[in-house]
Amino acid sequence: MRLTSLHRYPLKSARVEDLAAAEVEPWGLVGDRRWMVVDEAGHFISARESHRLLTVHPRLTDGGLHLSAPGAAPFEVAPPDPARQVPVRLWKTEFTAAEATDASAWLSELLGGAVRLVHLDDPTRRPITGFARPEDRVSLADGYPLLVATEASLAALNASIEEGGGEPVPMSRMRPNLVVDGDLPWAEDDWRLLRVGDATFRAVKGCARCVITTLEADHGSGAVTGGKEPLRTLARTRRFGKKAWFAVNLIPETPGAVVRVGDEVEVLEAAPPGGGPLGA
Repeated sequence: MRLTSLHRYPLKSARVEDLAAAEVEPWGLVGDRRWMVVDEAGHFISARESHRLLTVHPRLTDGGLHLSAPGAAPFEVAPPDPARQVPVRLWKTEFTAAEATDASAWLSELLGGAVRLVHLDDPTRRPITGFARPEDRVSLADGYPLLVATEASLAALNASIEEGGGEPVPMSRMRPNLVVDGDLPWAEDDWRLLRVGDATFRAVKGCARCVITTLEADHGSGAVTGGKEPLRTLARTRRFGKKAWFAVNLIPETPGAVVRVGDEVEVLEAAPPGGGPLGA
């Protein structure tokens, strides 16, 4: 197998950045999901609540962030003062992050409500909850440092969608960090230890999918449309327990390693096939 594409998301729930190579940190790829939009109470906001976030194009600068979006003037976010820590909440975890006060007005106008922008300057503040070791940490991803998906599983999913009369969905809807090729759909359910080039990862939990996978953003007009796929078909073909599953969450074992598109991917440890997604 080979790594066929590599992705990061500088601002949580915003547009993807495609990469040729990336260094792996203990909490994910360098620059991945270190910025987040929160409401006035410090609770995180994602594209689940604010679809327009999907149209925001973030680009990392020297300690700051360049933001652009359809219909809005570009905005340069200055590096936030690390001394200006504010309490934030992401799912069940509470920690502090540095507030970028200069971005509040731009984002609030774009998203149509009072919001703030924060930067997780120290990811050691956020432990992983569940299916992890006590020392494991994550940045501002929902739960785990990286997500790996396979082209074979997407092809199988799209075949099922088309059989039901629907339109196939692109891999971008699944918001993975790593995409690998391979012949067997859903083989990733059984992975336990994975090597990508010089980097090693623990596969710790399958990914239960949410409504964001049904949203498609037009980056020209800024329109965001929603439908029923792929959740409808995943609920029919990949339902385990009460959730629909696609892709697998990873935790790095070799911080400092660099992964590159084209790297060989080797499964070092696997469970017997047919057990379903980890954590299901």
